Amino acid sequence: MNLNEPVIRGALESTLDLQRKAYLAHPVPSLAERRADLRTLQRFVRDHKEALCAAISADYGHRSTHETLLGEVFPVLDGIDHVIKQLRRWMRPQRRSVDLRNFFGARNRVIPQPLGVVGVIVPWNFPLNLSLVPLSYIFAAGNRAMVKMSENSRHLAALLIEKMPAYFPPEKLQFFDETGGVGIEFSKLPFDHLLFTGSGQTGRAVMAAAAANLCPVTLELGGKAPAIVCEDFPLRTAAERILFVKCLNAGQICTTVDHAWLPQAKIAEFVQLAKEIVPQRYPSLASKDYTSIIDQRSFERLLAALDDARERGARLIPLLDGPAFDAATRKIAPHIVLDAPADSILMQREIFGPILPLRGYTELRTAVDAINAGPRPLAIYPFSHDGAQVQHLLDHVMSGGVSVNDALFHVGQHDLPFGGVGASGMGHYHGREGFETFSKLRPVFYQARFSALKFMAPPYGRFANALLGFMTK
Repeated sequence: MNLNEPVIRGALESTLDLQRKAYLAHPVPSLAERRADLRTLQRFVRDHKEALCAAISADYGHRSTHETLLGEVFPVLDGIDHVIKQLRRWMRPQRRSVDLRNFFGARNRVIPQPLGVVGVIVPWNFPLNLSLVPLSYIFAAGNRAMVKMSENSRHLAALLIEKMPAYFPPEKLQFFDETGGVGIEFSKLPFDHLLFTGSGQTGRAVMAAAAANLCPVTLELGGKAPAIVCEDFPLRTAAERILFVKCLNAGQICTTVDHAWLPQAKIAEFVQLAKEIVPQRYPSLASKDYTSIIDQRSFERLLAALDDARERGARLIPLLDGPAFDAATRKIAPHIVLDAPADSILMQREIFGPILPLRGYTELRTAVDAINAGPRPLAIYPFSHDGAQVQHLLDHVMSGGVSVNDALFHVGQHDLPFGGVGASGMGHYHGREGFETFSKLRPVFYQARFSALKFMAPPYGRFANALLGFMTK
């Protein structure tokens, strides 16, 4: 046993106890209180925008400031604006119909109420986005939260732990760093809901730990999300959009394009386009706009996957002039990989890096069958202007989400739910679904002053028989 486990467990349990007592003392915050919490969260980001960008870059070794602003700061600020605008409507009790044969004048309502204390386990790839966007829905639903950051987000975690108490008291929100063993103990806590974003392997362990407390979980995992470029779609446009997403954050995004399916006859042209497009965006590995791989283990894993593909006969095509990688900065040039064997590491595991295998088809069914033979992905990206063809792909390939004629952008739509299916996750958040995930949609039946059940009590007589006959005819 880790000698720190009792200390870690004690600190976590005391915070949970503090937050649960605060919830019980004030279980249903008003609309005004929830909006105030959301604006405070927004104010924190605005007050510390530069420091947040610097901390995340330090955790990566180098992370493009523009990518942090685009992928983390903006979605948090803009998303909170959306939640604030919608919150009154989301909080309103829902009217439901009453079976009038049974109850005359009775009313049914569904009342969204706070669950209590929500736990959030955050990955390293978009640590600000994936902590504060969930918090916006957790606070909108009236809850309190404990947030566990990744071991690869040490600078950001330190900043959050230092600065956030000036904005929220610990009985409302508290952040925890991963100092060894924290994640294990965190997932064992009897939260009212637990949100985990990360790998499928860790997600299984989190779900198993939560099951001991019958704690409901939302799992946001990953998978091999494919782009499917159809014959009718302009190839340059497809290349520009796919490569933008694949190079963003150096491919370290759970919803990025893992690999791309293309008409067999168009693969060579796509490669030539990629050789033009990528150097225009990133002249060299030293570009300040190009992000490093998060740590040495991930850097070595990606290089090993490239070596494995090469040794098995695949063709590796770096898309930048100069060295294919820089060990000092942990940067790997964007690569296209052709003819990677089906059993290679690149084709078997989620890539999570700036490497794009291309696969060819002569019939679209080949791509559909191959995708369906694997675990259901977090997203698919059909490229076609043929509505019937797009609908065919939507009908025949199941995934967590879809962006048509682009990649990734479904995640940034504030009014769409986000979540996986099967091996890529379970549950949703974002949009109204985020509010409902962290709420108890509580059914309430209001009996009328007069109830027909008055005549239904034993001993059953003629009237009961007549009424039951009417109700069940």
